Amino acid sequence: MNNTTTKKIYSLETLIFVVVFFGLFGSLASIMGLSNMMNTLMNTAYALLMDTVFYIMAISVIAGAIGSIFIEFGVIAILNKLLSPLMKPLFGLPGAAAMGIMSTFLSDNPAILALADDISFRRYFKKFQLPALTNLGTGFGMGLITVTFMMGLAPKDGGSFLSAALIGLLGAAIGSAVSVRIMLMFTKKMYGTSEEAYEGNDQGSMVSELRVIHEGSWAGRAMNALLDGGKQGVKLGLEIIPGVLIICTLVMMFTNTVENSIYTGAAYEGIGLLPYLGTQIDFILQPLFGFTSAECIAVPITALGSAGAAIGLVPGMVANGMASGNDIAVFTAMCMCYSGYLSTHVAMMSVLKFPELTGKSILAHTIGGLCAGISAHWIYLLFF
Repeated sequence: MNNTTTKKIYSLETLIFVVVFFGLFGSLASIMGLSNMMNTLMNTAYALLMDTVFYIMAISVIAGAIGSIFIEFGVIAILNKLLSPLMKPLFGLPGAAAMGIMSTFLSDNPAILALADDISFRRYFKKFQLPALTNLGTGFGMGLITVTFMMGLAPKDGGSFLSAALIGLLGAAIGSAVSVRIMLMFTKKMYGTSEEAYEGNDQGSMVSELRVIHEGSWAGRAMNALLDGGKQGVKLGLEIIPGVLIICTLVMMFTNTVENSIYTGAAYEGIGLLPYLGTQIDFILQPLFGFTSAECIAVPITALGSAGAAIGLVPGMVANGMASGNDIAVFTAMCMCYSGYLSTHVAMMSVLKFPELTGKSILAHTIGGLCAGISAHWIYLLFF
């Protein structure tokens, strides 16, 4: 899809961009030194590529393979049937929306668009419910990879983050439900509750009753499913590289600090701006999220643009003792619920043909993401 347009050669935004760009990098260079800043920029990007991106890609391949074979042999279909009765009371959506949760949980936010484009899927929805699919899908996007990644981290004192990651998954579900419900409040006022999302006699492919499988024997189907799922994992791993290297590098340079302010141009050096800002609003963050350190605020902020980049920040925090089990629960919830929604919401609402509701969708999901983190924190305190 081509989202380009035209504009005057120069305008006010040109001046604003120049001021912001040089102000951003000028502040880094004034503290770190220009040469050190450039070296840290490149070294951090390279270190993230080698230490984080390929690790996430490996997890994506394994998670993709598992998800694909579960789909092949009907496990996901069974889960869909089990989840369907919960959709109306929790999300205010028909049971078919559970398929959207499954598709985005196994891949990323835009996966729900393929379902929304299918007639047999749309016919279950009223018109006012259709825009909320963006909020529903975003709440569970990158879910399997995020949860698996968090489970694989090792606490400094031993043990496991398994329980924390599962609590985060529950928090993400709560945040998504809040986001969808708020969005439905907006759309009910605009479209009412009686107009159908699809009007026609063509019933489509009945995707809710049938599943597509590979041809051949059980063993052949299993192998093909594993390989196809693994290929999708490689594709996803490649797609997150720009987000991790660009966003994560900049966030780290504004988050990390160095001892005695002696900069050498090494990877992961920074000026500590975000932790400083975090300490200024710690009286708000602590009761809401219970962060172990001020640096933790960088993770949900990064998740707004890229969930892959956000989870890339976490291993270093865990290794340095800046993140605990509670933080992992909150990170999992907010990384899933936000999962790069600022970079996908506009396109997703456009594809669904509700671009005028983009602002309301973003507002609803901003509130939902905060509720996801808050819920994960208090549920974690309840059990631990």
